[in-house]
Amino acid sequence: MRNVHPGRWRAPQLSRRRFVQGIAGGAVLLSSLRTMTSGAMPGDRSVLTGPDFDLTIDEAAVNYTGRHRTATAVNGQVPGPLLRMREGETVTIRVTNRLRARTSIHWHGMIVYRFRVNQSGTYWYHSHSRFQEQTGHYGPIVIEPRHGERHRSDREYTVLLSDWSDADPEWLYATLKRQSDYFNFGKRTVGDLFEDVRAHGLKEAMADRATWGQMRMDPTDLVDVGGATYTYLMNGATPVGNWTALFQRGERIRLRFINGSSMSFFDVRIPGLTLTVVAADGQDVEPVTVDEFRIGAAEVLDVIVSPSAEQAYTIFAQSMDRSGYARGTLAPRAGMTAEVPPLDPRAPLTLRDMGMGHDMAGMGDKGMGHDMAGMHHMDSGSQGAASARFGPTVDMVAMQASPRLDDPGPGLRGNGRRVLTYADLHTLGGPIDERSPGRDIELHLTGHMQRFIWSFNGQKFSEAEPMHFNFGERLRIVLVNDSMMSHPIHLHGMWSEVEADDGAFLVRKHTVTVQPAQRLSYLVTADALGRWAYHCHLLYHMEAGMFREVVVAPAGDSPGEQHS
Repeated sequence: MRNVHPGRWRAPQLSRRRFVQGIAGGAVLLSSLRTMTSGAMPGDRSVLTGPDFDLTIDEAAVNYTGRHRTATAVNGQVPGPLLRMREGETVTIRVTNRLRARTSIHWHGMIVYRFRVNQSGTYWYHSHSRFQEQTGHYGPIVIEPRHGERHRSDREYTVLLSDWSDADPEWLYATLKRQSDYFNFGKRTVGDLFEDVRAHGLKEAMADRATWGQMRMDPTDLVDVGGATYTYLMNGATPVGNWTALFQRGERIRLRFINGSSMSFFDVRIPGLTLTVVAADGQDVEPVTVDEFRIGAAEVLDVIVSPSAEQAYTIFAQSMDRSGYARGTLAPRAGMTAEVPPLDPRAPLTLRDMGMGHDMAGMGDKGMGHDMAGMHHMDSGSQGAASARFGPTVDMVAMQASPRLDDPGPGLRGNGRRVLTYADLHTLGGPIDERSPGRDIELHLTGHMQRFIWSFNGQKFSEAEPMHFNFGERLRIVLVNDSMMSHPIHLHGMWSEVEADDGAFLVRKHTVTVQPAQRLSYLVTADALGRWAYHCHLLYHMEAGMFREVVVAPAGDSPGEQHS
């Protein structure tokens, strides 16, 4: 990717309507109006079938917003081609780099320390070189099970969600470092104050404002970069481009949702259809039927839908901060459209999301909803308290972090729809390792919002020693989110098996999202020798320090640790 001096870029000044809707142009060498089919057509360069794959990484021109920009493309496409493999195959992947910079490909969720494909399911690939992922270097993977799919479907489609910016990602990152709330256009206004006074009274409304002011925090700080800067894409198509998948009435359609974005959480639903979730992060789960699900960056969910009417349905993926959406259509014929629902109201964080309330259960997103209990821990001296615990690069700690695996998260509570939570997910077959953990490692997800510094236990990657796992050991990782943002945490090379509140095995994942003020644990079997990355999958959070190296070595070869 060409290096562009940040000073040459300015934030795009486009209308709100343009940001919400996007325009029809965009996908490199592909029509954004292209209708997908359930398999590869002759000459279809968007799907490659193994066992041999040839990938070329190069620059290519794109136009998503009316401005010509340069993307990092795989085989001339954004996203890159779908790679279809079969469990048990020995695959060969040849990569040619035509960029003027180094590149890399991470096979996300795939255990690739062996050459033979020893798993099945939906995964994806992306660059791990600086910000190439943000500029288009990503694509989907489907691995067909050796004995066929557990859940029958008549057709299937991958639905890869992503976020595109016309701005150079180096400029985006530098801007976040200078002013972390630069891209937050949803801050509370005087009008919001008047509405809160009408709803809750002057005293409570003013107390709420005073509390947030004392903490130097902003309850609208849900994401770092939103729809005023991003155009949200579905399989490389803008909302107006309207990526379309065909079906015949009565068919069972498998939709393989992949969040390939750099910085975005999406809340996904198909109005008029229920979604039966059958797999999470490539692993089959007990089927669970919902109306909506939140999918964090790098997470994967497979759902089955059964349209019974001869009509079009909108696949609607709104950003968590309600600043924009990706959109496609499920239809019996090409060219059909369905109504696009309005964006849900933006729901700010509550003080309980900051770990300052007793009872998280049943709290809606409406109203102030704050509990003053525990406030003495987080008054105007909160930054001092955080610094005493983790150092000057941490500006807050959650005083009452709790598991809350059945909490759908800010903006989804009490919305009248059945929303998927981690508590609903149960991976079939049980854990990969029945042993109890031999030790625990507790990690706090920490940050300094104003300085845009992100870390584990108050230490940026540049300051931290590697974490050491003994080869073959079973261990528990406990994550405590001391920040006010959700973080999708990804451990390379090994599975993360999330525990229920009672310690029972729940769900196997490669990426685990931890909500604000949440305490969550999972078990890991260190069955992969070598050096591995462990990081937040929000691209700029990873770059800003929320990254660790994990070293897996035979016992005695590395200094195992009881806590990190």
